[in-house]
Amino acid sequence: MSAQEKSLGPHPRGNLKFIPCTNETAREALRINEVPSATLPDYPQINTKAEDPPGAAQIRLSDLQLFGQWALNGKIPLHHSWPVEATKRLATIIASTICLLLARLHIMGAKLPVFTRFDNPASVTSWPTRQLSYNYLMTVNLQLLFFPCDLCCDWTMGTVPLVESFADRRNLVTLLVYSAVAVFAYVALSSENRLQSNAMIMGLAFLVLPFLPASNLFFPVGFVIAERVLYMPSMGFCLLVGCGFGFLLEKGRYKKLIWLGMAILLLSHGTKTYVRNWDWESEYSIFTAGLRVNQRNAKLYNNVGHALESQGRFQEALNYFQKAVSVQEDDIGAHINVGRTYNHLKMFKEAEAAYLKAKALLPKAKPGESYQARIAPNHLNVFLNLANLIAKNETRLEEADLLYRQAISMRADYTQAYINRGDVLLKLNRTKEAQEVYERALFYDSNNPDIYYNLGVVFLEQGKASQALAYLDKALEFDPEHEQALLNSAILLQELGRAELRKVARERLLKLLQKDSTNERVHFNLGMLAMDDRNIAGAEYWFRQAIMLKDDFRSALFNLALLLADDQRPLEAAPFLNQLVKFHPDHVKGLILLGDIYINTIKDLDAAENCYKRILQLEPENIQGLHNLCVVYVERGNLHDAETCLQKAHRLAPNEDYIVRHLKIVQNRIMKMKKAPESSVENSPEAAKSQESSSAANAEMTPNHNPQNTILEKQTSAKSFTSDQVEKQTSGQKSRETAGLVAYNLLSCVQTPVQTGR
Repeated sequence: MSAQEKSLGPHPRGNLKFIPCTNETAREALRINEVPSATLPDYPQINTKAEDPPGAAQIRLSDLQLFGQWALNGKIPLHHSWPVEATKRLATIIASTICLLLARLHIMGAKLPVFTRFDNPASVTSWPTRQLSYNYLMTVNLQLLFFPCDLCCDWTMGTVPLVESFADRRNLVTLLVYSAVAVFAYVALSSENRLQSNAMIMGLAFLVLPFLPASNLFFPVGFVIAERVLYMPSMGFCLLVGCGFGFLLEKGRYKKLIWLGMAILLLSHGTKTYVRNWDWESEYSIFTAGLRVNQRNAKLYNNVGHALESQGRFQEALNYFQKAVSVQEDDIGAHINVGRTYNHLKMFKEAEAAYLKAKALLPKAKPGESYQARIAPNHLNVFLNLANLIAKNETRLEEADLLYRQAISMRADYTQAYINRGDVLLKLNRTKEAQEVYERALFYDSNNPDIYYNLGVVFLEQGKASQALAYLDKALEFDPEHEQALLNSAILLQELGRAELRKVARERLLKLLQKDSTNERVHFNLGMLAMDDRNIAGAEYWFRQAIMLKDDFRSALFNLALLLADDQRPLEAAPFLNQLVKFHPDHVKGLILLGDIYINTIKDLDAAENCYKRILQLEPENIQGLHNLCVVYVERGNLHDAETCLQKAHRLAPNEDYIVRHLKIVQNRIMKMKKAPESSVENSPEAAKSQESSSAANAEMTPNHNPQNTILEKQTSAKSFTSDQVEKQTSGQKSRETAGLVAYNLLSCVQTPVQTGR
């Protein structure tokens, strides 16, 4: 028996000792069993260390060469020492990296992203500036891992100056970093300690591979440095720090000092994390914290301005936007922000100047080159903001339309430009073109409820109520909470006059009321539905609620007064009519109704006369006002003035029978008065008969209340993109007003901040 066999002993259970099997021991064992050694093949040599686990093997530089040969031709030599587990791990990391790259390309639509030099200045430079700058950024990222002291939420624009030549001293830092990484990789691959080698390789893999998609080396990204992309690499970095700490503990003498250093490291980084969390308390705090680190980044000034703007602190926001302009004079977004803030401050002239400055900074189109690829999409907002500002002037609508068309020509799928252009076309009464523009917008964004809503407005302008209602309902399919569609569709349903549709209208209005109980129009239209259902108490309640929310609500004041007058409560109606003519002195129908109450109930002829004269000042040919003024003259006994007044009314409306009848009554009374002797006027039977005739005339000549000639109107402001109320005459219906449909105000939708990068 050989010495190796004797060393094994009796092998008691549980006390086995493992001896690595080499070619020599295998042959010795075969000799003992009388097996010819010639039958034993040469097995691959497996290098092990006594301190390694059983079956462990180290990774060598030659193993990488063998792995490369296998990857290329699918064959691997017999003699190798590459561990299977290491192969699986490395293959998993490489495969994951490739999947991440492919996913990113898929998200981008297999196209490179469109970035400006403000987002990533190096991406628009030429060789060698681009390559030198990209490689230097590696050292800056590594510095953030080693010493995360000055952290900033945004590193774009001029934060890191470009490396424009080989003579720049920062290139030495780049070479030093790459050399250190190469030496570290060599040490990891050539180490005799397999566990340490694997840990270092895995640390390097986690450090480098997840960073590659954001490194600018394969395709440009929209930032210079982003601390968020260091999250995965920091895992590898921490693993390497752990390896270094373990190596120092194993080889170093001053272990207590090493532990103290680790404790200080953990304490300092933990404290920094706690303090940094307070910077993220709000947008204002995080961006001002960034300005403490970097004052060369105009985007930080812009974002501080946005934070102040969202709080309504427009003057302070303007100061930061102007500072952004001073830091980066060619920053288009900063000029847009200045213009928008001036607009908030009602400084429209200055706002237009700022927008024109931003527009002048846009890159000019080149023949044969796609303009869309040369401009940031948010910079196109300058056209919309400028056009919206100009469109406030009704005489410059054509100029605004030209700006919208320019924006669309630069970006065919610019949905907001289509929407706002449709608004301008509606103001120009070009409803057919507006319809075509909205339908074109649907081609690019078929799920946009605002487009369907505005198409409904277009069909309202064209008098096609059923088609308008269909588009409003379509808008509600995509956005059941669309407030304008809910309100205007409810009004259309109510105007159709069918009880089952009024139920749907009421449900939609009550839904709006739950969302916003301060919307006076919702209260008003609930009152209109109550009037249709002949629910006088309910209508009165809703009208009063609307007036409480808005004391100058024209339609609510008039309809409530009319409701009270019809309910034989004219004295309650009079205060609301006085409130109506106070806020709306040109409300003719309110003046007619108020004059009627003054004559028939209050018996104040002077006040009634003032009402009717005011009507004739507004509308000199208003038959109602003129006739009722004639009634006032009759009530006062001024028959000659009444005759002249009625003759004028007859000339204006020769076919009105009641005017002819009243004129004859007055003329007959005048004739009888002329025939009676003046000396016996008071005592004669003719005088008594004359007084009876005059009383009969006064009783018959009451103010005209023909519903087709007095105060019939419906308010239909809904068909324009303004909040003004427009009334119209609707003969044959109850004399009341309806609140107009309110179109969605699209002009404010594009007044949004630009350059809000995080």
